[in-house]
Amino acid sequence: MIRLNQTRRQFSKSLLLGSALCVVDCLPFLNRGHNKRTAVALQLYTVRDLLRDDFVGTVKKVAELGYDAVEFAGYGGLKAGEVKKLLDDTGLLCAGTHEGFEKLESDLDQVIDFNLGIGNKLIVCPSMPGEWREKGADGFKAFAEKLNSFGEKITKAGMHFGYHNHDFEFKTAGDKLLIDVLFEAADPELVKAQVDVYWVKRGGQDPAAFIRNHGKRVVSLHTKDVANDEEHSFAPVGTGLLDFPAIIRAARSVGAEWYVVEQDRTKGPVLEAIETSLKNMRKLLSA
Repeated sequence: MIRLNQTRRQFSKSLLLGSALCVVDCLPFLNRGHNKRTAVALQLYTVRDLLRDDFVGTVKKVAELGYDAVEFAGYGGLKAGEVKKLLDDTGLLCAGTHEGFEKLESDLDQVIDFNLGIGNKLIVCPSMPGEWREKGADGFKAFAEKLNSFGEKITKAGMHFGYHNHDFEFKTAGDKLLIDVLFEAADPELVKAQVDVYWVKRGGQDPAAFIRNHGKRVVSLHTKDVANDEEHSFAPVGTGLLDFPAIIRAARSVGAEWYVVEQDRTKGPVLEAIETSLKNMRKLLSA
């Protein structure tokens, strides 16, 4: 079983909260109608090796390939103003950022300030640390309370906050999936869902059904395919086993805002893989 999330980690409602929620709900993520088409983003973790050598140049290359937006998982040492300028210079939107649990817990104010500075509207916790998972359902409930506390502060600041799944959340506690334990304990107004369709499938569930079941909580999708090989490895969108037309119909039915291409590993050149995913996403979203 592939376990990449281990490394990526390094990565009473008041009147005031009610007002902030109203502000957030009135602020679209700005991707609808971008260039009169549904915006497609790239999770920059996909091109992390290229970013390590040339952060700015790689982001510019992503824009040149035709992506409308990027989702950050690190900033290459750039300050918020420099990130915002890079987005402005390339014409890219910010589809969100991944901020590790440890950073959210230790320095949430700085995370909020940075994300406000780059014009981001969606902060996502990319995974759950092992010490919470090991406690089963009780750990998932306690983790949900932590997410609620992050989400309350982020929402008050005028942004949305979400959680990104892998496959470990699809183990069961009694007759209930742990992901359902988590989302039942987390306030849907404070903790949204970024659904990684690959990991939902690897968890033994149907991604389209999962999206519909969680309704308007779903604000963002991570789109990558499941290869038809023995390892069920990562594959570009539209080249594997997933029923992407059904996934997109489900996402549209619940009003998901972002379609974010991600491929944790590629067998060939990464730029070719993300270009294939983009072309196939364009076809799927125009159908």
